[in-house]
Amino acid sequence: MKLNLKRTFIVGLAFLSICAFWQMYDNVIPLILTNTFGLNETYSGAIMAADNILALFLLPFFGSLSDKTDTKIGKRMPFILFGTGLAVLLMNILPILDNSYYQKPSTFKITCFVLILGLLLIAMGIYRSPAVALMPDVTPKPLRSKANAIINLMGAVGGIIYLGVAAVLYPNSKTAGVVHVNYRILFIVVAAIMVVAVALLYHFIKEPKLVAENRKLEEEHPEWNLAEDDGSGNEKLPADVKRSLGFLLASIALWFIGYNAVTTWFTTYVSVVMGQGLGGASTCLLIATAGAIVSYIPIGNIASKIGRKKTIMGGIILLSAMFLAGFVLTSIFDKINAIMFVCFALVGLAWAAINVNSLPMVVEMCKGSDIGKFTGYYYTASMAAQIVTPILAGTLMRLISYKVLFIYASLFVLFSFITMTQVRHGDQKVEAKKGLAAYEDMDD
Repeated sequence: MKLNLKRTFIVGLAFLSICAFWQMYDNVIPLILTNTFGLNETYSGAIMAADNILALFLLPFFGSLSDKTDTKIGKRMPFILFGTGLAVLLMNILPILDNSYYQKPSTFKITCFVLILGLLLIAMGIYRSPAVALMPDVTPKPLRSKANAIINLMGAVGGIIYLGVAAVLYPNSKTAGVVHVNYRILFIVVAAIMVVAVALLYHFIKEPKLVAENRKLEEEHPEWNLAEDDGSGNEKLPADVKRSLGFLLASIALWFIGYNAVTTWFTTYVSVVMGQGLGGASTCLLIATAGAIVSYIPIGNIASKIGRKKTIMGGIILLSAMFLAGFVLTSIFDKINAIMFVCFALVGLAWAAINVNSLPMVVEMCKGSDIGKFTGYYYTASMAAQIVTPILAGTLMRLISYKVLFIYASLFVLFSFITMTQVRHGDQKVEAKKGLAAYEDMDD
């Protein structure tokens, strides 16, 4: 049995559209909040954390609601189409309000901006869980882990497309010394990417037909269900495994606190510390994303030889070191340069080493339990961290100095190394395939 690569790539278009949006959101919204509306870093950080707070409630709600939905076009597709359409409409109101406030400031315009932003986050929440759930709906159980690798790869492609567009549209030559930057064209381009991606998904993926085929296939293979899993989700973990899980979840929260602080505040950081515009910052993040993409398959091969835990811990050391290097380089230089590009490429490599192996370690610990529940543990830890860190990092940057950002990130990532030393389970070694075959599956 082999994974249908073409179908999986097309299903991944939904995740591509989501990641393109969030990359823009994380890069541009902080600039608008601080530069146009003049909000301090604490208030801006609180607004930036709102998406993760809403996600804790919206993602399980709409995921469950889509499970109970039954239409001619499927369970997930109505949410994907409606959520995308609503998000595209709302997101293009934001730059209009931004430009209008710059021309003539008013409290009403700030209030409208925040309200539209909140509605936009809800719109994205409507279709994020159904979009992710579509992959397992149309993919046989033995192939889902490989399919998920492709879905994540498509998400990275979405991020890299946005970063490339931003770097071309907003180079430093166009933004340096400009009092106000008009981001309207950027929002329009990202909206177009989202519309095209979801239109292709709808055209090529006939959800009801594929879901029916997948269910029939799984009925023919009852051995795909774990014999020791009664489906109740009430199995109790041994005390030592539970301890490992606790330390692993703590590690996940800690490295997300460090990493997300940089991804959230980097564009604002280089604007204040180095006087660089969105184009330069986007190029650095683009290189980091590219570094992660090209590292996925090599990291899988390394983990199969030395284990997931050692690979993660190596990634932690490298990531912490590169964040510390970021502090040094932005203190020495007043312009983004080739040395910084190399550091960000290594950031991508380090993050791939951590991120590719952490979720499998969590899931590996739940052989007799509900996999969905343990996946929820992973996302709860990562989302909770992403709620806290924009506010905490933003406050420290305001009270101490913007240069505290990279030190803050480096320390929290390093703390995760300490907690990872206490993780004793979840490190099953599996020999990885090479090249594109790494995204195919064998009969398990």
